[in-house]
Amino acid sequence: MSAALGFPEIRFLMSDPALDTLLLPLEMEAVELAASARLLFLRARAGRGLSILKGRDVLCAQSFAPDRDALQKAGFAVEAEAATDSFDAVLVLPGRQRQEARAQLAQAVTRAKPGGVVMACAPNTEGAKTLESDLAALLGGAEKLTKNKCRVVWQTNQPAGLNEALLKKWLALDVPRPILEGVYVSRPGIFAWDRIDPASKLLVDHLPESLKGRGADLGAGFGYLTRAVFEKASGVSAMDLYEAEKRALDLAEQNLAAFKGKRVMNGVWCDVTKGIEGPYDFAVSNPPFHQAGKADRADVGQGFIRAASAGLKPGGEFYMVANRHLPYEQTLSQVFADVVQLADEGGYKVIRAVKSRGGR
Repeated sequence: MSAALGFPEIRFLMSDPALDTLLLPLEMEAVELAASARLLFLRARAGRGLSILKGRDVLCAQSFAPDRDALQKAGFAVEAEAATDSFDAVLVLPGRQRQEARAQLAQAVTRAKPGGVVMACAPNTEGAKTLESDLAALLGGAEKLTKNKCRVVWQTNQPAGLNEALLKKWLALDVPRPILEGVYVSRPGIFAWDRIDPASKLLVDHLPESLKGRGADLGAGFGYLTRAVFEKASGVSAMDLYEAEKRALDLAEQNLAAFKGKRVMNGVWCDVTKGIEGPYDFAVSNPPFHQAGKADRADVGQGFIRAASAGLKPGGEFYMVANRHLPYEQTLSQVFADVVQLADEGGYKVIRAVKSRGGR
């Protein structure tokens, strides 16, 4: 698929050091690609550096809704998971979790044609050296450039240098698998992928059995909160699961299979901060506060709070958990009529907020 020829939004996007460094070999012509080359960009992100790809045949694969939206706004073709075509070049910005990163690197290798190039980049503080050694182990060597406190590595995909056994092993790292003695199914790269997050557990402990009607799970992950609501509150008839990461939403469907036909469920792959549907009787949430390896992002949780308020019926309840230090109280008091802290344990706080019956 070809990207749109106009990129009106790129100049307004913030700099992304890993993205900028990833594209450096193309900019410096250390890697030369024919004008007709087809490019696949795994875990693509939008940023000013993408201007170098203007007019090229680029397909972006991105299952994280905010990045998907930004890429589409910048004029790129985006799919949650790219079809199994082969490409002249495959670019990847691997995740921070090591198993996920190795699986993504292996996927990049499988998608590059023989003679095609694989390029990857990571910040120095997030496994850049390991990324270099991993690519070298897969393809028999790796070139590198360092800038912006990041390292970009690349290598041509040649059958003679390919470690087939390692490739197969690393591809298997991304396969969904049973966790917690088979109670849930999950996969690396998902938030708290192999455990129950203690903040979410604390929230569940303080959810009342009296919840009823139609609810929303904002940032649903692999389905833990929704499953707990169904198990705890028999009066809940339906839940909409809002999740930015489609890979997590697909897992949630599997983890809630026992309730299919008994409760109404709907998965919504979207950026919650842009708003939810509703109106809902209640909402629950453990909002994210990290994105793309950045420092604490209180604005994301604040966006969740505003979205919850807008999506609730008058008198609707919002139950949320957050790290104790995150400044959410002012936003809560602005958009809810009644705000009460239910718990403060282990560095987390659980809050119940009620929407005004007057529609404030």
